[in-house]
Amino acid sequence: MLFFYGCQDSKKADAAAPQTVIFETDLGNDVDDAMALDLFFKYMDEGKINLAAIMLNKEGDFSAEYADILCTWYGHPEVQIGIIRDGADCATDAVQYAQKVCQMQDADGKPLFARTRKSYSDLPLAVDLYRKILSEAPDQSVVIVSTGFSTNLARLLDTPADDVCPLTGRELVAKKVSLLSTMAGAASNENQPEYNIIKDIPAAKKLFAEWPGKIVDSPFEVGIAIRYPGTSIEQDFGWTQAHPMVEAYKVYNTMPYDEPTWDLTSFVYVVEGLGTEDKPFFGLVGPGKIAANDIGGMRFTPDAQGNHYYLTVDSTQVANVLALFRERLPAVPAAQK
Repeated sequence: MLFFYGCQDSKKADAAAPQTVIFETDLGNDVDDAMALDLFFKYMDEGKINLAAIMLNKEGDFSAEYADILCTWYGHPEVQIGIIRDGADCATDAVQYAQKVCQMQDADGKPLFARTRKSYSDLPLAVDLYRKILSEAPDQSVVIVSTGFSTNLARLLDTPADDVCPLTGRELVAKKVSLLSTMAGAASNENQPEYNIIKDIPAAKKLFAEWPGKIVDSPFEVGIAIRYPGTSIEQDFGWTQAHPMVEAYKVYNTMPYDEPTWDLTSFVYVVEGLGTEDKPFFGLVGPGKIAANDIGGMRFTPDAQGNHYYLTVDSTQVANVLALFRERLPAVPAAQK
């Protein structure tokens, strides 16, 4: 007889336990993913979240190797990494920062940053790792932050029952995931293609049409309004000579530049919500239904029966969120103290 621990279990999450979060990312395409991971690890140090896994929807060993460098440097080598094969065509999209950081050497010609893993091609597929993690989780206990393509999540929905769990992927998500926080689309203009959608339009269509739970989207307009200053990267990290996120920022574009914080906002909503009355971070539009279109855009339709929402920011909220980033990103992580 087979016993499927967790998958059949109806136990609820301990309200006092850290929030379990999975980060779905195209790490290596835009440096804001690396900046978001800096925040993940720091909130993890504070006991506010448990980063169960980094799921990569960008192919290639450099993406996985860079994720390993970050996990190691921030003192969380236990964080699992899932990879993708036959995913979206992005092999040559903005590869420079992940690859360049992985190839950096110290004065003795040794790798500048330590790794925990020796191989990356044998990492588990993200879809398989999702099924394992979700099957073992208490009901409605997992939040997924998705800041890349929808490929892995669409594939997860299509997975059948297996020896890990007798539930289909869609049933497993409905049972275990409390929130999907996405960065995708432009809410103000459905005819504006957005990178995370356009790279795998069929997957994005499927995700928004079939995801069986709550979705809160941080659209293009939010991240573009909150730009992290390159001057902070140049001036506020003097406490270390080698920082894998800072080095990534420096090689991604010509310094100094101010990077939009698209992916960081999707995570901040998960841990900070809309903020407080005294310090609001976001507005929230919804409920309704989000749909991806054929050109890589996104349409939001108000619907009282819908379960989709999207974030907005005004000038006060922009200032508040940026202040949070200016405080937290330069802070020394626990493993480097």
